[in-house]
Amino acid sequence: MQWTSDTSAGDWLRERLDASANATMHAVVPHGFPAYARVLHPATVRSLPDRPVPSSDEYERMSEAARQSLYDQYVDEPVTWAETAAAFGTTLHPLAQWQRIVRTPPGGDWTVRLSPDGREFTGPIEGEIPADALAIIASHLVAHTTTPDAGFAALWEGRGGLLGHLGHSPSRAFLPVSDDPNHQAMLDRSIHDPFNTVFRKPTWQEGILSREVSEGPRLRLPGRDHVLFRGAVSDFSDPDWNLHVPWRDREAERHGFPPAAQSPSLVWPDDRAWVLVTEVDHDSTLVAGSVELIAEICGDDRLEALPVPENADLSWDADEVNR
Repeated sequence: MQWTSDTSAGDWLRERLDASANATMHAVVPHGFPAYARVLHPATVRSLPDRPVPSSDEYERMSEAARQSLYDQYVDEPVTWAETAAAFGTTLHPLAQWQRIVRTPPGGDWTVRLSPDGREFTGPIEGEIPADALAIIASHLVAHTTTPDAGFAALWEGRGGLLGHLGHSPSRAFLPVSDDPNHQAMLDRSIHDPFNTVFRKPTWQEGILSREVSEGPRLRLPGRDHVLFRGAVSDFSDPDWNLHVPWRDREAERHGFPPAAQSPSLVWPDDRAWVLVTEVDHDSTLVAGSVELIAEICGDDRLEALPVPENADLSWDADEVNR
């Protein structure tokens, strides 16, 4: 994949999106495809292996030391929406919404919920699909295009640290933990530094992508502007695709983080046979394509994918089954 300044390749998407249809998926997914799939992003469950979770009364009677010991024994594992629905006694269906699946009360926090059996469920990550899941989807996508070696990937420009900017504050900061008093004094001084920035000349603050890309043209779609890359869409079928894309976060790696790259917001081939959309505010990835492609994706037991109709309402309050 290489950055391209010619964003006209995405004009057809804009023409098939409905900016006024915020209650349907077509605010971000183009109209006009024979079929659509919703690939649910995995959630996380925290539990105690090989032993029952203590009741709330038992937990309240524990000492702080016992609680900490218990906490250290918990194990975090990925969990499907179907397994979550079974734990909460709700129903998984194509238009299900996470906060309904986990029976979130009005005004409650849906991100972390306790099931009746005491397990702790954390909601799926929005706007990001795991690299291995994208590779599985892409393995189906490449078989349903005549141009697997030519296409586009677009990244929403608003992801933290992606782009550099002209200013006083860095695009992001990696703060080491240290007991060194001199280091702490430096951090304390830096707290006061912003008060003096009005007297400084702005300088270029580096992002993951170069200054040329950061200041270059954008693919402008309703509500979102994107950085556009051109290359082989078949690259994403490699489980290690995130090690080879130009937006790999090498600076984070230099600070001890594992190799990573954000998943693309949009992917499509030159022949426009399909489109993959991972919208930043969605907890699922949507694929538009042929009936055969959608059937393959929904039939792959490595994914949790469900067919959705055109004009599907995937808004926050759309789940009427689990009200």
